[in-house]
Amino acid sequence: MGILELTIPMATGNGTIPIHPVLLWDDQDIILVDCGGIDAYDAVEQELLSLDLSISALTGLVLTHHDHDHMGSAFAIKRVNPAIKIYASKLEAPYITQEVKPLRLEQAEAMQATLPEQQQAFGKAFVAMLRKVQPVGIDEFLSDGQLLPWCGGCEVMVTSGHTPGHISLYLEHAAIVIAGDAMALEDGLPSIANPQFTLDLQQAEQSLEKLLELKASAYYCYHGGIYIPKDIHTKSGNN
Repeated sequence: MGILELTIPMATGNGTIPIHPVLLWDDQDIILVDCGGIDAYDAVEQELLSLDLSISALTGLVLTHHDHDHMGSAFAIKRVNPAIKIYASKLEAPYITQEVKPLRLEQAEAMQATLPEQQQAFGKAFVAMLRKVQPVGIDEFLSDGQLLPWCGGCEVMVTSGHTPGHISLYLEHAAIVIAGDAMALEDGLPSIANPQFTLDLQQAEQSLEKLLELKASAYYCYHGGIYIPKDIHTKSGNN
């Protein structure tokens, strides 16, 4: 039984930055929480191989929300491992399956018209990348307060704000939170992930506070790594 932070590179306009999917495993299941962008499949596979695992060994994939850097490689994973079960909240599902246009794509398209000339090329490339994200079906909807059996008990927490149906996971017995983008780390402190792109900043702030109120011993943040509180301070910032 274990909980492990993975580290894979994500391309940005200025090179690469690390992002951190999380692996949960016990005697019955091997669960990946988020899976990187559209080009992340090989990096995820290499991380798993270093643990003597493989994409085909995964039994489940939890998508905390529909942003490209969290679900971009889900289609490729499902293609290689058709038996994997994909989990997400009901509110995020239409954007993951692309039954409706993803909100992040809508936002990027709307922002394109307001970008200064020197940022237009980057904005167009970002929109083009978002349009390449392939949809994937959801096998099970996760709801607030739902208790999953993984690793001795894993509670689903709705942590809306960054996106409407964002979820985090709380392993109470281990006092560990898998935050997704409900919490990021900036200069080693909890922050709102990308507040300038957060769809409901007030909700995001409330969700961050809700996670911190758990007083967990460790918070696994997709952007920034593991936060181990000594005392509780928060700040809003970019990640």
